[in-house]
Amino acid sequence: MKTNALYYPAGAAESASGPLRPAVLADASALSSAAKREIMAMSGARPARFAAELALTWLSIAALIGIGVYFDHLAVTLVCAFLISTRQMVLALLLHEQVHRLGLRSKYADWIINVFAVYPLFVTTVEDYAKVHLSHHKYCFTKDDPDFIRKAGAEWTFPMKPRQLLGIVLRDVTGFNVIRLIRGKKAHGTAEFTRRNPTPKWVRIAFFATLAAVLTIVGGWTAFLIYWVLPIVTVTQVLVRWIAVAEHEYNIEDGSIHETTPLLQPNWWQRIVFPDLNFGLHVYHHMHPGVSFGNLPKVHAIYKREGLVDDSAIFYGQGAYLKYLVSAK
Repeated sequence: MKTNALYYPAGAAESASGPLRPAVLADASALSSAAKREIMAMSGARPARFAAELALTWLSIAALIGIGVYFDHLAVTLVCAFLISTRQMVLALLLHEQVHRLGLRSKYADWIINVFAVYPLFVTTVEDYAKVHLSHHKYCFTKDDPDFIRKAGAEWTFPMKPRQLLGIVLRDVTGFNVIRLIRGKKAHGTAEFTRRNPTPKWVRIAFFATLAAVLTIVGGWTAFLIYWVLPIVTVTQVLVRWIAVAEHEYNIEDGSIHETTPLLQPNWWQRIVFPDLNFGLHVYHHMHPGVSFGNLPKVHAIYKREGLVDDSAIFYGQGAYLKYLVSAK
C-alpha cells in the first residue's frame, strides 16, 4: 500500500490527483516516538465496547419495531423504518470491525457475528467480506484492490452534478442496485485472507430456518417485511452508498491515503440519527487498522497535538461533505 510521508502546508490547495484537500498531513512515520507508543497501547480488540454496541443496536431495532407496530400509522412506520435502516448500517460497520479482529476474540467469534450481525443483512458473511476488504487494505488503490476495481467510472467520480447524484440515489432507494451490492461484496476476493475456523454452512441454514419458524409461529411476517426487508433494499442501500463515498475518493490509481480519504466529523444530532462508529475518521483506520473504532477519536487528538492535521480541510457535518460531492467541477 502506498503511503505519503510528506508534509502538506496548512491550507494547501487541491491535491495533485484531485480536488480533495488532505486533512491529515502525514502518515504514522511522522509521529513522535511517544505518540506511536500511545497509539500502540490503544490498539487491539475491544470486545466489551463491541458487544455493547451490538446489544444497543438490537435493542434500538426492537424498540423501533415495537413503536411502529403499536402506533400502526404510516408516518410513524416510515420514521421507524428509516431509523432501522441506520441501525442496519451499524451492523454492517460492526462486520467491518470484526473483519479486522477488533470485535469478539474467540474460536467461534466469526460464527457469532455472522448470526447476530451479518446473516440478518442477507448480503455477505464475515469470511467473504474479509477476503475483499483486507485485500483493499493491503493493495489499496492498485489494480489488486477489489474496491478500486469495483468503484470505478463516472458513478464513483466526484464532485458530480446534483442531478447525476440524485439519479444514483434513486436507483439505490428503489432497490435496483441490491444485486450489484451483493456481487461486489463477494467479487475479487483472495484466498490470502481466508479465515481460520470458517463458519459452517449449516449455521447459516439453521439461522434462516429458525427465523422463518419464529416468524411463522408469532405471525410476524408482515412486520418483518415492512420493518426489516423493506429498509434493507431501500434506504439502507443509500446509506451504504454514503459510507462508500465517505470512505475514499476513487479513480485515483496509486493514490495515497491522504489524497483519497476525507476526514468527516458529524454534528451531534447526526451521530444520534446515523451513528457511523467514527467511520468519518477512516483515514486513521487505514494508517492504524489495529485500533478499534472507539479509540479513533483519541488517535485524531494525537495527530492534532502533533501538528499533523489541517483543520480547514476537515468536513464538519455530513452536509458539508454532501456539498463537496455535488460542487461544480
